Amino acid sequence: MRLIVLLLLLLFIAGGVILGALNADLVGYDLAFVRIQVPKGAALLAVLALGWILGGLTAWLGVTTRHRRERRRAVKTRDAKAPKAP
Repeated sequence: MRLIVLLLLLLFIAGGVILGALNADLVGYDLAFVRIQVPKGAALLAVLALGWILGGLTAWLGVTTRHRRERRRAVKTRDAKAPKAP
C-alpha cells in the first residue's frame, strides 16, 4: 500500500514539474491593491493547492459539525432515559 501511495506521489510531483516547465511564461495579475507577475505553472499549482485545502477544510468542518450535533443528541437522549434521583 505504501508503495502505491509513494508512486502516486511521485507521479503527481512529476506532473507538477512538467506543468511548470511547459507553462513558464509570466502572467500578470492585478489584484486591485497590488500587481504581480508569476509563471503560469506556478499560478495553476497555487490555485490547485488552494482549492484542495479549501475543499478539505469544508469537508472537515461538515463532518465535525455533524459529529458534534449527533453527540449532543445522544447525550440528551441518554439524560432523558436516565432515572431521576429522588
